[in-house]
Amino acid sequence: MQIATARRTCLVSLALFALGVASGLAQAQTAWPSKPVKIVVPFAPGGTTDILARAVAPELTKAFGQSFVIENRAGAGGNIGAEQVAKSAADGYTLLMGTVGTHGINKSLFAKLAYDPQKDFAPITLVAGVPNVMVMNADRAKALGINSVPDFIAYARKHPGQLNMASSGSGTSIHLAGELFKTSTGIYMTHIPYGGSAPALLGLLSNQVDVMFDNLPSAMAFIKAGKLKAFAVTSAQRSGALPDLPTIAEAAPLKGFEATSWFGLLAPAGTPQAIVNRLQQETAKALNSPEIKEKLLAQGAIPSGNTPQEFAALIDAEIKKWAVVVKASGASVD
Repeated sequence: MQIATARRTCLVSLALFALGVASGLAQAQTAWPSKPVKIVVPFAPGGTTDILARAVAPELTKAFGQSFVIENRAGAGGNIGAEQVAKSAADGYTLLMGTVGTHGINKSLFAKLAYDPQKDFAPITLVAGVPNVMVMNADRAKALGINSVPDFIAYARKHPGQLNMASSGSGTSIHLAGELFKTSTGIYMTHIPYGGSAPALLGLLSNQVDVMFDNLPSAMAFIKAGKLKAFAVTSAQRSGALPDLPTIAEAAPLKGFEATSWFGLLAPAGTPQAIVNRLQQETAKALNSPEIKEKLLAQGAIPSGNTPQEFAALIDAEIKKWAVVVKASGASVD
């Protein structure tokens, strides 16, 4: 009798302990976030990755009641910032604004990568997709008599090796768009990598470099101000933000030419799915709000907010797609 009673007491204690653990886990999960959340931008301030992160962060701050702060960690085509997040605690307090470079291109481009874009991250949501745009310093383009994509190709062929192209870093979509243009046209340009789109644009505006295939949102203000001459977008379709600007495939013509960019939120692998889901839901809500949606569309970005599963599938597909482009272009980074 005493043994049976003791056994029942033990079972009751174990059940209460299990309930307590479950309750504690639920409370911990409900409490997130209880401190500021960091969004790592793996490029310098002022570029499209930074612009999109700073558009989303205030909305997440309002939604969760905790600050979502931006930390710029530029270098190595986005790999430094991406590696930092990959090795961070999977607790929902460190996120990455990843790009087609960090999670689509770099796996094929870099001989050694300190992170795995598929295994080391939990995709949250695609924030936006954007076309790239081929731009020159407006004054330099005028001085050289370059007013279109065919003009540019003709000048480059007549003056081999005299033109160079800026990018936001080796392995970025800006870099690969330029490499694809080189192989598609048979021209040669020296690649000049910068630590982000904003520094590269400054180089372009100060005539340190000749051309850039920048993400449209970061170049838009300079195009509208007349400081940059835009020749064409690199997407398959024209951009609604600049509907009169042709695609490169239309302008050259270079049939099938396409090189677009995308940007999305990711967390370290192992981050609780409940946190990932809450982040996706609130980000999608922000991106679909009339104010944010209108703002991004005006800059040339197309907001998304898709599910973690859909974003993961996009990353898998993009890695395969860009492996072919990297091989065809011959681009590589040791």
